[in-house]
Amino acid sequence: MGYDLAVIGSGGAAFAAAIAARTKSRTVVMIEQATVGGTCVNTGCVPSKALLAAAEARHVSLDGRFPGIGVTPFGVDLPRLIEAKRDLLTALRAEKYTDLAAEYGWEIVSGTARFADGPALEVTPSGGGPARRVEAQHHLIATGSTPWAPPIDGLIEAGYLTSTTAMELDTLPASMIVIGGNAIGLEQAQLWNRLGVDVTVVEALDRLAPFEEPEISAAIAEVFTREGIGVVTAATITRTDRDTTGYRVAVTGTDGQPAELQAEQLLVATGRRPVTAGLHLDAVGVKVGTRGEVVVDEHLRTDNPRIWAAGDVTGHPQFVYVAGAHGTLVADNAFDNAGRTLDYHHLPRVTFTSPAIAAAGLTDAQAVEQGYACECRVLPLEYVPRALVNRDTHGLIKLVADRDTGRLLGAHVIAEGAGDVIATAVYALANNITVRQMADLWCPYLTMAEGLKLAAQTFTRDVSTLSCCAS
Repeated sequence: MGYDLAVIGSGGAAFAAAIAARTKSRTVVMIEQATVGGTCVNTGCVPSKALLAAAEARHVSLDGRFPGIGVTPFGVDLPRLIEAKRDLLTALRAEKYTDLAAEYGWEIVSGTARFADGPALEVTPSGGGPARRVEAQHHLIATGSTPWAPPIDGLIEAGYLTSTTAMELDTLPASMIVIGGNAIGLEQAQLWNRLGVDVTVVEALDRLAPFEEPEISAAIAEVFTREGIGVVTAATITRTDRDTTGYRVAVTGTDGQPAELQAEQLLVATGRRPVTAGLHLDAVGVKVGTRGEVVVDEHLRTDNPRIWAAGDVTGHPQFVYVAGAHGTLVADNAFDNAGRTLDYHHLPRVTFTSPAIAAAGLTDAQAVEQGYACECRVLPLEYVPRALVNRDTHGLIKLVADRDTGRLLGAHVIAEGAGDVIATAVYALANNITVRQMADLWCPYLTMAEGLKLAAQTFTRDVSTLSCCAS
């Protein structure tokens, strides 16, 4: 058999698996039909956060929050901004992907793979030529996910931007409609608004960030309103059209009254679906679920014992750190029979708006559904010294605890640096810490993470009666 591991895809899951396999002295081949590096470095996390940071810099120059600091608002040279983003991605792609593969010693084949009896892979080279048969002891499907759009009348004919194609625009549009009010839609809406675009967000459910705590949704809606971003929730889009003046989106709200939104550009950010088309999975006995995901067991093995799947393509939470953990797990289970599984109960998530949204563990409603006697506390950022000195108290921290034991069940934050704050909560959740223990632990003063300690203290005391430096 030619290789120990054949990997389809070259993103986070693929590279984690390949690195882990090579550290076990296993031979690896990787097949990629597009650009090496997958979603995160090419079209997802890295480029979007790079552009969000640039948009944040412009926004800070305009908001005037610090008395005595005068800054001249600066403009936007979009082609130069996009080119700088491309340069960053090119450098990271080389340093963290292609050069790394060469250092570890595995081959990256440019081509399209499909399964054949064996199981084996038939790989059609990207540059043309005869197909190559690739045989391996184990195969890993790590093909990731791709933007998905709902079936709206006229949408396909009108065309639209996705988060991927929007970040390649070379002309700043005057206006934009963003369909989707979850993580990607929120990030893209604020990004383009802060670059000077008139943005309206349309969400089918009854609030922005609909899967976060209601208090978080209300806070981000307030931020968007304050920044001039239009928000339409509980919306049903009945049709989309496009002409020389731009897009027209017909929307029916909760009152049943039709309305029409108009904008120069339309961005659809309604989620992502696994990429499995063309893999011929049925030929090797691999099942696919209702959303196109590869069906795996808790060890990430498919119904074919020699074929595994990892990352977005499995239908698990679509985070690059999940993909990375999956890849390493597959290598351990395939080559060491480790029988490893993953615990997702304290998995963090972050939406990189400003303020950022972050959460880990259970929401209030989820805790009740799981039978907990739930006790919650919400701490506005006006009680967090770091927020006061930043002169930005728009946000909050919510803790969900088991009333019977005091154990922390969930943490939810909307604040500057919420992603860093939630990392602290992950450790608390992973170690079954109580809110009393959190309230008594050391925490550095004038950090946003101190808000977690203060929120924990609210279970037993009134933090508004403390001095700013009291613990």
